[in-house]
Amino acid sequence: MDTRTGLPVVGMVGGGQLARMTHQAAISLGQSLRVLSEKPDDSAALVAADVPIGTHTDLAALREFAKGCDAVTFDHEHVPTGHIEALEAEGVKIFPGSKALVFAQDKGMMRERLAELGAPVPRWRRVSTAEEMETFADGAWPIVAKATRGGYDGRGVWMVGDREAAADLVSTGISLIVEEKVPLRRELAALVARSPFGQVAAYPVVETVQRDGICVEVIAPAPGLPEERALEAQQLAIDLANALGVVGLLAVELFETDSGIVVNELAMRPHNSGHWTIEGARTSQFEQHLRAVLDYPMGSTALTAPVVVMANVLGGEPGGISIDERLHHLFAADPGARVHLYGKQVRPGRKIGHVTVLGDDLTSVRGRAARAAKWLQEGV
Repeated sequence: MDTRTGLPVVGMVGGGQLARMTHQAAISLGQSLRVLSEKPDDSAALVAADVPIGTHTDLAALREFAKGCDAVTFDHEHVPTGHIEALEAEGVKIFPGSKALVFAQDKGMMRERLAELGAPVPRWRRVSTAEEMETFADGAWPIVAKATRGGYDGRGVWMVGDREAAADLVSTGISLIVEEKVPLRRELAALVARSPFGQVAAYPVVETVQRDGICVEVIAPAPGLPEERALEAQQLAIDLANALGVVGLLAVELFETDSGIVVNELAMRPHNSGHWTIEGARTSQFEQHLRAVLDYPMGSTALTAPVVVMANVLGGEPGGISIDERLHHLFAADPGARVHLYGKQVRPGRKIGHVTVLGDDLTSVRGRAARAAKWLQEGV
């Protein structure tokens, strides 16, 4: 408890952009997020006041960090499960807890649990040999291989087209699952929050657009999605949050096919598919995550405009005019564009920020968001 304010202290393990934006949400709740950051120049470390330096793989650092927190949460899923279990055994309040988070950490365990719950999932299996991958493919190459732990933003995912490629991948020693290549129409995401009390709040289902394994655009609400399918996706996310005992945000990444929806991935933290909520919803996903972790009543998830589009800003090639000059030109050209930069060093393809645009017409709003992101990335 913060003795100055009488308010609880939330600690977030990880100093990336999710922690940075969660800190911004904490301010309106009278708080300053406590952040365990690996480096003093990490995205959140540049803005938060209370930033111990330490790594998420160091149990001693996690233990010391937790001493100053009423509740601990995460901006990524990479904290070793055993470390979380050790802290829970010592009485630390951690949300989501180890028994839930493991299903976002381990894709094999996730697929097994989802199948037990009757959730729609692709055909899949664990594999350790090229023969097992070939048997699974049964001539229907390509298949999708995934590292069971550690993958994100397209990393740890491979499209395997034949036995030779399967043998090459297996030889790396990476723990793998394989899945059928789903004939998808598009990708969707259903985001919900759940409190320890069991209250849930669901955001409108969104469409996510991927390029090279990285989300480049999110459209809220998902255009042309029938109401019954949107309600099905929201209910699925709520059911999974309850069944898995999630506290905080749960993002359910979905494939939409001709026959329905299929679960692709789970994330138990604020998620790229929810960045649009900062301006586009009455309660942002970051504030909602804090409300859930603190067991506060959930906020409204209603849209603030008929159409909201978020476009990620990726790092471009070095050179050209400065980012400050690009902001000057962008704001002059489109005063309604809202920009969030993460304080990251620019590297080609790295997420360095996002732009959100609101309006009434999908084509116009989508075009404005894409132009703004391209301008910030390339300066042209």
